[in-house]
Amino acid sequence: MARIYVSIGSNIERQHNIRSGTRMLADRFGPLILSTVYDSAPVGFCGDNFYNLVAGFDTQGTPESVITTLHGIEKAHGRARTGERFGPRTLDLDLLLYDNLVRHDAAVDLPRREILEHAFVLAPLAEIAPDGVHPETGQTFAELLKRLGPAGGEPRAVNFEFRQP
Repeated sequence: MARIYVSIGSNIERQHNIRSGTRMLADRFGPLILSTVYDSAPVGFCGDNFYNLVAGFDTQGTPESVITTLHGIEKAHGRARTGERFGPRTLDLDLLLYDNLVRHDAAVDLPRREILEHAFVLAPLAEIAPDGVHPETGQTFAELLKRLGPAGGEPRAVNFEFRQP
């Protein structure tokens, strides 16, 4: 079994899509470890703020099969991957880490570079895996978050309750 971490974001009907997306992840992969939900400004475009969080869970699937499943969940929420790279999202699911795998090719980008660049990715990851180690830098996620500081943006934790099915 591999421990994986997935970033989750939405800025369109964000409460509904975050709840529905995490429910679909749990239905497919089993129990999830969920971070706090954070409110953050969009990056690369002007628009409504995002809700972001990170989910951790175990899987026997390959990185490719996990990514295919994530894209299917996005599609079920109206996401079309034909538009701009930066823009509004009903649901955005990105595989951040797959155990300690380092692989950067056309199919898989692990670990995701956004971990080192954006507090809205790193803060929730460091919350649920503070002692986890970035496979390329060798630093813990808590250390990386401290080092990133305000340069990575300042997401704001929000009161968000997940409803049980």
